[in-house]
Amino acid sequence: MVIMDTSIIGVALPEIQRDLGFTAQGLSWVFNAYVVAFGGLLLLGGRLSDLLGARRVFTTGWIVLAVGSLVAGAAGSPAVELVGRAVQGAGSALIAPAALTLLFTIFGATPKELTKALAVYGAAAPAGGTAGVFLGGVLTQFASWPWVFFINLPLAAAVVALAPSVMPAGAAHRGSVDVAGATTVTLGLGSVVFAVVRAPQVGWTAPSTVVAGLVGLVLVAGFVVRQAKARQPLVRLGIFKAPNLAAANAAQFLLGAAWIPMFFFVNLYLQKVLGLGAFASGAALLPLTVTIMVGMVAVAPRLIARFGPKALTVAGLVTLAAGLAWLSFIPADGSFWSDVLPASLVTAAGMAMAFIPSLGLALSSAAPQEAGLAAGLVNTNYQIGSALGLAAMTAVAAAFGADGSAADLAGLTDGYSAALIGAAAIAAVGAVVAAAWLRTPATPTSAPDVSKEQVVA
Repeated sequence: MVIMDTSIIGVALPEIQRDLGFTAQGLSWVFNAYVVAFGGLLLLGGRLSDLLGARRVFTTGWIVLAVGSLVAGAAGSPAVELVGRAVQGAGSALIAPAALTLLFTIFGATPKELTKALAVYGAAAPAGGTAGVFLGGVLTQFASWPWVFFINLPLAAAVVALAPSVMPAGAAHRGSVDVAGATTVTLGLGSVVFAVVRAPQVGWTAPSTVVAGLVGLVLVAGFVVRQAKARQPLVRLGIFKAPNLAAANAAQFLLGAAWIPMFFFVNLYLQKVLGLGAFASGAALLPLTVTIMVGMVAVAPRLIARFGPKALTVAGLVTLAAGLAWLSFIPADGSFWSDVLPASLVTAAGMAMAFIPSLGLALSSAAPQEAGLAAGLVNTNYQIGSALGLAAMTAVAAAFGADGSAADLAGLTDGYSAALIGAAAIAAVGAVVAAAWLRTPATPTSAPDVSKEQVVA
C-alpha cells in the first residue's frame, strides 16, 4: 500500500489537474507532497514503534493514511489536495517501520523464517507498484479520480479491524520522544527531499533549491549534534557501531538510488519513444515485476542460506549494474522484446538478490529493543537514496537531451541512456561498498535473540 500510493495517482494526474486547477509545475507536488512527508517522518515512526509498541503505531498509521486519503479524494482545491497527500505520507511513515518491526518481532528468533518473511515483504513492493498503475487506470476510467484515494478507506478499515487478532502488540519500552530532535530531523530531511525533487524542475542552482538544500543540511547536522548530547535521543548514535548496520544501510541507500531511476526511465522510454500507452507500458513491466517477486520469495532465501548475505548483496548489485549498462544501449527505433525485456530481467534478478540480504542485515544488526529505530533508518535510507538518485539521474538525462522536443526521439533516447549509465555506476559503487564494508556474520542471516516475552507481547 505504501508503494501503491505513489504509483496509483499516475494515470489520474491529468484528471486531477483539470478538476482542481493545478499548474503544470504544481501538479508534480501531488506526488512530491507524499514523498517529502514520508521521507521526513520515517525516523520518528521508527522511534514511536519502539516506545509505544509496533502494532499500536501500525494501526495508527493506517488511520492517518485513511484520513489523508479522505481529504485528498474530497479536495476541491490544489492546497487541500496537497494537505491530504502530505497526511497520507505521514501515515505511511508510521506504517512502514512499524510493519518491519512487527515482522522482526514475529520471525526474528528464527533466522531462516526471518529471511522468508523479508522475502515476502520485499516482493510486496514491486507488486504494489505495478498494481497501482493498473488500478489507477481502472478507477480513473470507470469511476473517477477521487477513487484512487477512496480505495484506501475500506482497506484501512479492514487492517485496523484485523490487526489486534493477527498481530502481536510488539514490545513497548520506557522512554520519551525527543520532540526537538524529531522536529529538527523531520524538517531537515523534508527540506533536503524538497530541494532534490524540485531541482530538476527549477534548476540545481536556483535560489529555492540552494536555500532549501542548505537549510536541510544545517538542520540534519544540528540533529546529529543534539543526538550526541541528548539523554534519550531519537536516534542513539551508538547504534551505528553495530556490525553491518551502517554498511547495510549504505547498500540500501545506493540500491534505491540505482533502482528507482531504472524503473522511471524505462517507463518513459516505453511510452515516449516506443509509443506504448499507460496500460501497455504497465503490462510491459509485468515480466520484470514477476521476476523480482519470484526471485525474492523463492530464490534469494536459498542463495542466502548457501552463500551468505554479504556475497549475495555484492552479487546482486553487480548484476543490477550489468543489467543497467545493458539497458543503456536502447536505440531510438528499438523493440521492447529485444532491447528492453532481456536487460530488464537482468536488473530484476539483481534487485531480487541484493534487496533481501541487505535489508535483513540492517534489521538484524540492532538490538531487539531498537528494532523500530533500525527499521526507520533502513526505510529512510532507501527512500532518501531513491529521491536523490532519481533527481540526479533526471538532471543527467536532461543534460544529454531528454528535455528537448517530444518529437526528438533520438534526443530522448540519448538522455535516458545517459541516466541508465549513471544508475549503473551507482549500483557498481554499491557493490564496492558492500564488498569492502559488510562483514560475513556467523550464520547466513544471524539475528539477535528475541525473548519469549517480547514475542508473546
